[in-house]
Amino acid sequence: MVQDKIYIYGKHALTEALKNRPKAVKKVFLAPQMDDPALRTLVKESGVHEAILGAGSVPQEAGGASHQGVVAVISQKELMVPYDEFVEGLVASPDTALVLLNELQDPHNVGAVIRSAAAFGIAGVLIPEHDQAPVTGAVVKVSAGMAFRVPLVAIGNTNHTLRDLKERGFWVYGLAGEGSNPLTKEAFTVPTVFVLGNEARGIREKTRELCDVLISIPMHPRCESLNAAASMAVTLSTWSAQHPTALTDTL
Repeated sequence: MVQDKIYIYGKHALTEALKNRPKAVKKVFLAPQMDDPALRTLVKESGVHEAILGAGSVPQEAGGASHQGVVAVISQKELMVPYDEFVEGLVASPDTALVLLNELQDPHNVGAVIRSAAAFGIAGVLIPEHDQAPVTGAVVKVSAGMAFRVPLVAIGNTNHTLRDLKERGFWVYGLAGEGSNPLTKEAFTVPTVFVLGNEARGIREKTRELCDVLISIPMHPRCESLNAAASMAVTLSTWSAQHPTALTDTL
């Protein structure tokens, strides 16, 4: 579900937002005792509206974690890139990979996947508007601010999106514990989409049918599975090892 606004908290998150997605920052609340001159200067130079952070100035859930005297309002509309806009500007090559989330519900998994996408040179994270944990302050926090560096792409119907990407030459890989193709044996030679399903149910059946390959991660028999975010991190690391230029290109 798309939210009108997101509250982010902490010095690092705000710094990343102002440096990488300044138009998304709509208001900043700073506590009087917040002692970071560089951040205060960055806020003033950005021209964003500034207010004093005090009791009752922001919703309680906005600063649920340690906010370090810093809370900001982020525009969801400005943060998320519409799919049509994103895909028209996307240059697809064998070194291009995308991640598509298919009904993840844990914000910590969403944030961790975004962080992994940034680490391994992924071109964008596609996030459905429905039946999916949205981008929130918690997601931004777990992503270590990488939510402002990797394009977060708003999509409508997941299956329509995958069909469109397939027409554009992308090969679709679904992560599935029962997948018959081991990740370590796969050669990623074309533009790639990695689909990550729900933490409990996995990838929806209709979406699974659109996957060209279902891949699994070889692991020791004493371990039955990895969680969703860890599985994606391993997958993206394996992909990037075959595409080292993805680690040097600017997103």
